[in-house]
Amino acid sequence: VQLQASGGGSVRPGGSLRISCSSPATNFVLNRMDWIRQSPENGRELVAEYGDDGRTKYIDAVKGRFTASIDNAKNTAYLQMDSLTIEDTAVYFCDGVGVYTEYPDEDVEAEGQGTQVTVSS
Repeated sequence: VQLQASGGGSVRPGGSLRISCSSPATNFVLNRMDWIRQSPENGRELVAEYGDDGRTKYIDAVKGRFTASIDNAKNTAYLQMDSLTIEDTAVYFCDGVGVYTEYPDEDVEAEGQGTQVTVSS
């Protein structure tokens, strides 16, 4: 399933952005979501994970500043990013798993296109 990514942009250090990935299908429920970023300086990093049980994991570099969530009332996964630093500049991707409500036992891969986040003064 192709998700629609949005919310990237440019911000000064210390600022906030929220990026999201939405399913256009109202009968598709997101269960898990990984947030990955890619930059020339740091390569590809799995920065946040939202699990089936609602538990989240973060890499140390973003812990306490980033928050991953899923709102299935809106068929959308979010990555709230606060206290952004120049090192957070990257293209961010969402990569997750969901189910169609008609087939709740069949996991379906879901991913969005990358969205650019630029932090600069």
